[in-house]
Amino acid sequence: MQGLSYFEGIAAETVGATGICMHLLTIPPGARAKAHLHEGHETAIYVLSGEAHTWFGERLEEHVVVRAGEMFYIPAGVPHLPANLSDAPCSAVIARTDPKGQESVVLLPELDALVPG
Repeated sequence: MQGLSYFEGIAAETVGATGICMHLLTIPPGARAKAHLHEGHETAIYVLSGEAHTWFGERLEEHVVVRAGEMFYIPAGVPHLPANLSDAPCSAVIARTDPKGQESVVLLPELDALVPG
């Protein structure tokens, strides 16, 4: 739904998880997700390689660059939009308190234009 391809390693759909999901995400160079939030679910991200820019906040007014070896936390209900602005892939492990991989996703198309690219 967010516009990126995830490998769902642990989720309700794959192993019957009831309180968590864990995905592997690779963002190709120049790619970005759609603005979205996860209703009622927290997200923890650990970047394995590369770097990701993430805009977050009610109007995506905050910006952070998370690099290989760093972690990032997104509280439940916070709008965000990750992007890879580099020329190398960015891979990350994503864990969320939603056992169903995409159930809590709410797309926010009205925010997409707030991030350049």
